[in-house]
Amino acid sequence: VLAISTFYLQNQAMVAYRELVTRLARLNAYLQENITGMEVVQLFSREERNLRDFDREHLPYRHAEEREIFYYAIFFPFTELVGTLGMAAVIWFGSSAVLSEQVAFGVLVAFLQYIRRFFRPIMDISDRYAVLQSAMASSERIFELLETPTENEGGARRDGTHHQRGGTIEFKNVYFKYDEDAEDWILKDVSFSIGASQSLALVGATGSGKTTIVNLLCGFYPIQSGEIFVDGVEIKKWNVDQLRERISIVQQDVFLFSGSVRDNVRLGDESINQARIEEAARFVNADRFIKKLPNGYEQVVAEGGSTLSSGQRQLLSFARALAFNPEILILDEATSSIDTETEQLIQDAIAKLMHDRTSIVIAHRLSTIRSADQILVLHHGEVRERGKHEDLIQQGGIYARLHQLNYGGTTAQQ
Repeated sequence: VLAISTFYLQNQAMVAYRELVTRLARLNAYLQENITGMEVVQLFSREERNLRDFDREHLPYRHAEEREIFYYAIFFPFTELVGTLGMAAVIWFGSSAVLSEQVAFGVLVAFLQYIRRFFRPIMDISDRYAVLQSAMASSERIFELLETPTENEGGARRDGTHHQRGGTIEFKNVYFKYDEDAEDWILKDVSFSIGASQSLALVGATGSGKTTIVNLLCGFYPIQSGEIFVDGVEIKKWNVDQLRERISIVQQDVFLFSGSVRDNVRLGDESINQARIEEAARFVNADRFIKKLPNGYEQVVAEGGSTLSSGQRQLLSFARALAFNPEILILDEATSSIDTETEQLIQDAIAKLMHDRTSIVIAHRLSTIRSADQILVLHHGEVRERGKHEDLIQQGGIYARLHQLNYGGTTAQQ
């Protein structure tokens, strides 16, 4: 009876614990999101609405907790009840046997002690059953994450003897969409090539596919059709860890980790020493504000870099990219968060960074891409125009209109 009931209650309790852990994760995610975004919540006076939303997340968690407590409240008393019934049965049948002199009184006393010793560990287990079930449900989620296949499965690590090391990139008839079931393609028949140490600029309206090209180059998503080559090797055959070691990205939204300025530049790579960090910072003019910090390179940066301005975070990302000495440099709207004065300081640094490196520049400010070896104009995921700055101006197409809007002044307004 105890075994059957334990098996049944265990299954029911495990279902309740799985739901409890899932609900708790959702509740914690909601709390973290709203605490991190508290400034926005207060600016838009969303306190009451967010509190109602919190109830929608909290109440299912509370109900799951009640279900878990319900099964625990049944299992522990039921185990004790079975033990008590066992003792009652021994006393009932044992006393009859003693009275009829079939067994000695000492045997009855011994059996009562055996019953207690038999059920004591079971009672201890049932008392800790809630902790055990909770740990099992949580460990399922942990091991599910740990057992997720790594990205670089099937990709072989390569050395410099098997292919040219220079940062050549080639897209051949690439089609891509994030949602396999979606009808519209994000990229449609995109083809281009970049030679080693050459620069490519991507221009186009928001949503035209510029950042998507970068994501595909870094191996973040598989393409549905076409081919992508890096140094003559198809990207599917690369080990993604080794591929990304060759690429540094300066993103529009820079993320900084909790730690010192030095740690955020080298990101745990012990081969990057202090001298190299300082050299990279001087190269991109980041040392100007770092020296003004109370502790310099040891200054602790808050999570997300909230204690630094957007321009300072951007400069640190430039220093980080340079410190890793990549073969391929990607600038994704790298100057969008920098004021005019700071932008002038880093224009020279950008030119130095791009020297002797294959570079891809995504920018709305056309001043940063005038000297690019090749400019691609994307529109709705397609390459509409390509060429150098002067050639595209003379064509009078999309790029020429963008240039006029940037520098045309009164003409652009008309």
